[in-house]
Amino acid sequence: QVQPVESGGGLVQPGWSLGLSCAASGIIFSISDMAWYRQAPGKQRELVAVITSDGNTNYTDSVKGRFTISRDNAKNTAYLQMDSLEPEDTAVYICNARLGKSRINFWGQGTQVTVSS
Repeated sequence: QVQPVESGGGLVQPGWSLGLSCAASGIIFSISDMAWYRQAPGKQRELVAVITSDGNTNYTDSVKGRFTISRDNAKNTAYLQMDSLEPEDTAVYICNARLGKSRINFWGQGTQVTVSS
């Protein structure tokens, strides 16, 4: 498998937490940045969080203080811990892995996160 595989999506109530995983173990080349994007119906895809190979992170303003991105370089896996979820967080969450030298991007197929009471 050369495509990152996301897991952990589901249906949760507002205020609850959910953790996502992105497994890019099928990519044998060195991965530079890993990121989580999301796309809601009728909206453009947006960058949610990014983490570099050195562990530097950046978040979109709407999730700061609620979401945490992390990675395990040995496993080529990224994680997104989502706390205090809101209905506005409902979207397909898509993982991206970028190679360092060639800058080639690998995209996952996404996992659905639905926040509803």
